Amino acid sequence: MPSVGVKIYSVFFKLLLRHRLQSLAAAAGAAADGDGDAAAFGVSCRADEATAPANPAFSAADGVASKDLHIDPNSALSLRIFLPTPPPHHPHLLHPRRASDPAAGQAGAPYRGYLPHAVSSPRAAASARRRLPIVVQFHGGGFVTGSNCSASNDAFCRRVAKFCDAIVVAVGYRLAPESRYPAAFDDGVRVLRWIAKQANLAMMSKVGGGVDTFGASTVEPWIAAHGDPARCVLLGVSCGANIADFVTRKAVEDAKQFEPVKVVAQVLMYPFFIGSVPTHSEIRLANSYFYDKSTCLLAWRLLLSEKEFSLDHPAANPLAPGRGGPPLKCMPPTLTIVAEHDCMRDRAIAYSEELRKVNVDAPVLDYKDTVHEFATLDVFLKTPQAQACAEDIAIWMKKYISLRGHEFSY
Repeated sequence: MPSVGVKIYSVFFKLLLRHRLQSLAAAAGAAADGDGDAAAFGVSCRADEATAPANPAFSAADGVASKDLHIDPNSALSLRIFLPTPPPHHPHLLHPRRASDPAAGQAGAPYRGYLPHAVSSPRAAASARRRLPIVVQFHGGGFVTGSNCSASNDAFCRRVAKFCDAIVVAVGYRLAPESRYPAAFDDGVRVLRWIAKQANLAMMSKVGGGVDTFGASTVEPWIAAHGDPARCVLLGVSCGANIADFVTRKAVEDAKQFEPVKVVAQVLMYPFFIGSVPTHSEIRLANSYFYDKSTCLLAWRLLLSEKEFSLDHPAANPLAPGRGGPPLKCMPPTLTIVAEHDCMRDRAIAYSEELRKVNVDAPVLDYKDTVHEFATLDVFLKTPQAQACAEDIAIWMKKYISLRGHEFSY
């Protein structure tokens, strides 16, 4: 069972969350006839939520640099990109003026840009073209709270970037109720298209084109120079897992519009799934820690309009009859993380079982004595379970993102 401290914290967490959701619902009702343009632009971060500043230097704590981007001037969609420190045995991956600097690439050193093509020999050039896999991460928060730059999400993404040796793109999608369904899900698709665009612009720039002289099509250097779009993993936390699964289905259904991006795997961390027919865990754990069923229902009412509200909505129930999309057998390998004391666990397990029935690699990691968001909520980040979860994700993910394969398997 969770500790007494966790139980007490959960009570206050649920009270505060319920008050926030009710306030947002009241505000949404009052603004129902408001400015449509403002609703379309949306918000990706609540003003009362603490955020962590981006740090373009390689952090002394974890050796990961980060920066923020706004890729769509017509919406609040934002990104925070995390880049791990280059390995010390590849000094030529750094800017030439830094290659002879013994501090180059070390923690705390400012990012100066890698130049993979600025080497003197074919062998060095082949080594310099070290590309990192790209992990696209969607934060949790019931579609209405949380952000990609919150302190807890920042720390979690840094951990993933370090353990997986990958570029992490944390998506600040538009929140409900200002921007209802499908805004957040469309933002996820838009980010994957943006990554594809960066890869294509990088290829064009190598042959002398692709970059507009007025800066209209400038290449984002961290993605273009270091990212490998052919090794892309989608990782969703709580409601972010719903978005990740939606984007993955879109990428499988119409792969050409995302070329050269290839989604090789997805990780669903305690998905925010629900349905009209309650599962055993939804009945047994209806008043579970942090996110109980009544709170989840309120969050879904804020995301879905009154006209389309249904617990079997395609965004809510991955196994709803007539959901559409590609056959499950076409889905990429899917790792599912569940917590013992999470009311939504059974539906996530059922989805994983359906994937395994059609021969998709879809293991479930079930962590005992844990609650919803046990590996990503700020109060749990330093616990052994949170550390172990991140390590387990990295071990499984490396089977699909490592160029040399990986010896571990579940």
